[in-house]
Amino acid sequence: MTLLHILTVAVVQGITEFLPISSQAHLVLIPHLTGWCDQGPVIDIGVHFGTLLAVIVYFRRDCLSLARGAGAAVRGKRTGETRLALQILIATAPVLAAGYILQKGLGISFRDPGVIAWMTLGFGILLWVGDRWGPKDKGLDRMTGSAAFAIGCAQVLALIPGTSRSGVTMTAARMLGFDRAEAARFSLLMAIPVILAAATLAGIDVVQTGDVSLTWAVAVAVAFAFVAALIAIAAMMRWLRHASFTPFVVYRCLLGIALLTAVYGFGFGQSQSLATCVGG
Repeated sequence: MTLLHILTVAVVQGITEFLPISSQAHLVLIPHLTGWCDQGPVIDIGVHFGTLLAVIVYFRRDCLSLARGAGAAVRGKRTGETRLALQILIATAPVLAAGYILQKGLGISFRDPGVIAWMTLGFGILLWVGDRWGPKDKGLDRMTGSAAFAIGCAQVLALIPGTSRSGVTMTAARMLGFDRAEAARFSLLMAIPVILAAATLAGIDVVQTGDVSLTWAVAVAVAFAFVAALIAIAAMMRWLRHASFTPFVVYRCLLGIALLTAVYGFGFGQSQSLATCVGG
């Protein structure tokens, strides 16, 4: 991979990971649009690790609270911090189980432009519906175990590129009556254990390959994804405190329509066989 390729993947990942527009969809589309080799799952997870560091830094107080809550739970104590930590655990369980079944058990892959197009459009419309429907003024202090589990089940759909992990979880939270900023906050906190688990598995793969150039590429990708994600998170949280998800909905619909036109009108991605990058 060239430096330009690595930087492109890292910046795209950093900007799109926590916006409700599907970072995985954009990562899958990069090789189709540029003609570059597919960066592959190791680089994909590497840039996800960069965004993980960004969300931990931005929500550092929440992360410390979750750590204290987990520690209290281990000691058999139940506090408000323990409650939030338990809800994050409940919300995380469904996607970890589904991810293992799909990737390890069945080996199913959804990295297809047609699938991305339909998911981008369909879940963009659903985001608009969820953002507009019913009263939504709850804070995380009113989050229940059943609500956390429902949001976690929605997160399973994000295993399909184009759905958007942050988008579908924010949509579910909004449908359950939560404030926009609080829905985004819970969605981003949910991302921490999921990305950590995936990045750990990818890190093991890098060590096993012994590919120094690939390790270097991942390190560069992590650094640039971190910076881009930190900026994107701050901008989105500031936006959602006083505005709606409508700009993201419009973007998703326009992108979805463009992709559907390209796929079914021009055969975009249908005859293209992309090799995964190897080495530098």
